[in-house]
Amino acid sequence: MTALPVLANPDGRGSAQGYQARHLLGLPGDVLVDEVETLALSRFAGARWDVAPAGTEPLVPPARTAGPGEPGVLRTSRHTSLTGPFAATGSGLPPGTELVFDVVCPRERGEAPWPGGSDRDGVGRAFPGGLPVREEERVVAWLVAAARRLGGSVRTDVGNPAGPGVVLTPDPGVTIDMCLYSDVWLEPNAALALVARQHPRTILATEGASYQGPPKGITEMPLYPGEKMDPELRRAIHAAADDVDIKALTTGSVLDGYGLLVDLGLDGLVAVEVGGEDQLPLLLRGLPWTAGGAVSYRIRWEPRDLIEAQQEQPSMEHRIARRRAGEVVGQITTALHRAVGGEIADESDFLVEPADL
Repeated sequence: MTALPVLANPDGRGSAQGYQARHLLGLPGDVLVDEVETLALSRFAGARWDVAPAGTEPLVPPARTAGPGEPGVLRTSRHTSLTGPFAATGSGLPPGTELVFDVVCPRERGEAPWPGGSDRDGVGRAFPGGLPVREEERVVAWLVAAARRLGGSVRTDVGNPAGPGVVLTPDPGVTIDMCLYSDVWLEPNAALALVARQHPRTILATEGASYQGPPKGITEMPLYPGEKMDPELRRAIHAAADDVDIKALTTGSVLDGYGLLVDLGLDGLVAVEVGGEDQLPLLLRGLPWTAGGAVSYRIRWEPRDLIEAQQEQPSMEHRIARRRAGEVVGQITTALHRAVGGEIADESDFLVEPADL
């Protein structure tokens, strides 16, 4: 492998303009640079290489290819760029980091994090004076998601005189929810049978009680407080309303969504939500089978303690439950994919290979 250029000025003093922020994305050595481009295209429609690193195979034709010892420049918008990869020497990132991308974006800060609040990624801890908003918020969220997906870390606010910046190493186990996009619609009973083969404690969430008619005596009740209507007219209005309700309940309708629930006991629930979807991940838009939208099968975990789920350092009990629920989510997603095909995306809209579930 060709030696990587050294990151100049890793402490960031004077390396960005006053209206800009600088962050570092650190990755292990087994990550391919092409993977970074793919994740950028998954989140930013206009992502492209201004300068493609030598040896890469860009998905979008680059303006040019880097020369010997020259880093690449990946632009996610007119105002944000990732330059690299660089060697990790002096980057301040954790051991095991071998590739570093130098990220410059607009510095846009809003209100400080809520006192005593917590977030599972530690972004509030990294920006105590004001959370990123607008463009910088999108960039930081993508950096954290990319680091989680690729097993890396993010060093935030490099060069800020107020502090050396905070290193975030996102836990890959935090995000377990999946979404399967397909052009095949499974009827509720077929989906129930499929998922129940994996987990017998599965029910259709669309089950309900049959209509028993209007409450007795309602035709004699005033339509509103103080109403002095003729009793016969009141009964006629109530009867007309009942006719509308009965027609709605007896007329067939097209089912456009349903849900399944898997009871995991102390580990919470896994919900499978099925319906039509127009807002697809960027990499799936424009494909022949998604031209008119797609059917989405969202498989998500509902833990028993939602507050605990948002802690950066949750309890051991929560982590064990999350791991077990993640296995269930993976099993259900795999079974559905075998039945309907399509593409799988994680919570960050990054595509996932079925073999990696």
